[in-house]
Amino acid sequence: MERVYFDNSATTKVDPRVLEEMLPYFTDHYGNASSLHSFGRDAYDAMELARERTGNALGTAPRDIIFTSGGTESDNLALQGAAYALAGKGKHIITSMIEHHAILHTCQFLETQGFKVTYLPVDAEGLVSVEGLKNAMTKETTVVSIMAANNEIGSIQPIKELAEVAKDGGALFHTDAVQAMTKVPMDMSKLKVDMLSLSAHKAHGPKGVGALYIRKGVKLRPIIYGGGHERGLRSSTENIPGIVGLGKALEIGMSEMEDSVAKMSKIRDRLIEGTLDAVPRSYLNGPRGEKRLCNNAHFRFDFIEGEGMILHLDMKGFAASTGSACSTKSLEPSHVLRSLGLKHEECHGSLRLSLSKFNTMDEAERFITTIGPIVENLRKMSPLKEGVDYNVATVH
Repeated sequence: MERVYFDNSATTKVDPRVLEEMLPYFTDHYGNASSLHSFGRDAYDAMELARERTGNALGTAPRDIIFTSGGTESDNLALQGAAYALAGKGKHIITSMIEHHAILHTCQFLETQGFKVTYLPVDAEGLVSVEGLKNAMTKETTVVSIMAANNEIGSIQPIKELAEVAKDGGALFHTDAVQAMTKVPMDMSKLKVDMLSLSAHKAHGPKGVGALYIRKGVKLRPIIYGGGHERGLRSSTENIPGIVGLGKALEIGMSEMEDSVAKMSKIRDRLIEGTLDAVPRSYLNGPRGEKRLCNNAHFRFDFIEGEGMILHLDMKGFAASTGSACSTKSLEPSHVLRSLGLKHEECHGSLRLSLSKFNTMDEAERFITTIGPIVENLRKMSPLKEGVDYNVATVH
């Protein structure tokens, strides 16, 4: 049975061209980039080439790029670093209710440190209101953090307009672009974004490496101390093979973005159309068209649990998800879906399909013919029935 991977929002396959570029830095050019000898200089030069490639992908100078261990660390450095650096001006942070836990849990920690956080609601499509941000801004607001695109339902936020509101209010604007990079243009020369987080493994690069864009002039307090690497903002011996992979993945992703986005959008639209037609009482979560990531299709189905669908699909050769891979082992309903106004049981009947440039239309057609019988069989076994008020005794 040929397996199909539809969980690319969790992680992606490393592009063979990326791996090829990384391999010499494990065995041949394995020096420490801080060393003065030729081994160290080779590693340093490779790191700086990756920094240049990352800067090019964002339309900015290499000096604005700090390498990290991934999106979570980048989010923490941006949020904590800016909050503490600007605490003398104010202690008010604004974010949205549907952010990744790397942002939400960091905000919750900062609340224990005396900071005030406003969590903006979203509409039924998962979009943050620009007017809502305007109304939430105060003289004490120092940092606004809104993700570029949601990792569960694929909603693409109006980052340009939101960043302008933050800037007009005298606050820094950060965006988590982990899901958006190589799928949505992120040109820092055109956007008033002060900080941007990204991760290699969501764009066909290796796991364990990411980057934080920091606009020139923005001051952050480090959250890791040690040898003073990365301009003193991220101490730790640099992961040269990973950094090389990140730079190459972004270079490839940006050069092929137009074709990849067009391909994934067609497959996404077919998956949405075909699944909604094939399964009665099925619904699409999030927006349609250009407001949605090209690789995201997120459904909910009445009267069944998402976990059952995942297991049955896996037996048929399909890898999918009920939501964020960071929280799928939790029995709690998705905070993203709850923020859309969905009921507890509606959240649990969810399914996320996320594509990559390696997926095909044939795989989508195979999925469409597979999902209907799976849902039908699960509904026959389900204790959930039409007409029952599940809010009386919520199932956990």
